[in-house]
Amino acid sequence: MPSGGVLLDVVDDARLRGSNLRGMETEATAEALLAAGNEAMLEAAFRTGDFATAEETLNEARAVAEKAGDRASEAAALDRLGMLMHFRQLDEDVAHADTAAEEALFQRALTIRREIADLAGAADSLFGIGLVHQVFSEDWDTAMPYYWEALALAERHAGPLTRSEVHRHIGFYYLVADVQPERALFHLQTSHDLRAEHGDERWIPGGTVALGEALVAAGRRDEGVQRMREAVQQARDTGLRPDRIAWIEQSLTEAEADGGAGTNPKAGPEPEAGPAS
Repeated sequence: MPSGGVLLDVVDDARLRGSNLRGMETEATAEALLAAGNEAMLEAAFRTGDFATAEETLNEARAVAEKAGDRASEAAALDRLGMLMHFRQLDEDVAHADTAAEEALFQRALTIRREIADLAGAADSLFGIGLVHQVFSEDWDTAMPYYWEALALAERHAGPLTRSEVHRHIGFYYLVADVQPERALFHLQTSHDLRAEHGDERWIPGGTVALGEALVAAGRRDEGVQRMREAVQQARDTGLRPDRIAWIEQSLTEAEADGGAGTNPKAGPEPEAGPAS
């Protein structure tokens, strides 16, 4: 993915030319806005905490896509707005989260994606719906059918980041709900490897600490603690937000103190969004 600065240059150019764009050129503008908005959202979630630019850009992408009749980009914008709302609500008082509004964005995106047979996109939106139920209500019974359907689609149609995120939350399920440490380890190892394949350093620390937690739960404490130490250093080197670093440090402290995994299923995404691909 291009850097945030390059993406924003593309968006500025698209805005200047927007009134003269038609057809495929308008579609390209929506895609540029989506890419820039997704990047701004991830940077806010991982590093800055300021979602204003991301929200403005994604709303503009949605408007441009609707005007052009570009349903794929419209669905992608809805999905990204749902994930942005998710990130913001995790930063605020979770007890007062507007889960209905968040789920409605993912559901609308999913409806469009099913209608246009966007199977990779459908995997992203199914994952988002699952997150709403898992993270805010700890309702694994409702979340898991969405995760399983997302996994089936993602493994055949989606990129490594979407696949990583679905495997991650299925791994959490086997870590804290239907406790089966070896299954948890399989899914969290797979998620970790797919994050590395994706290649964005911001995603790596969260994958490493989750893998460490799974190793501890599977009885491989020394390996797990070493992974968590690596995750702390990765988070610092990558310049993650202080609260993200503190979350990883807490998991390490708990594992070192009593051999338990400091797993918090409400952490996720930490931040983890399926890509706007």
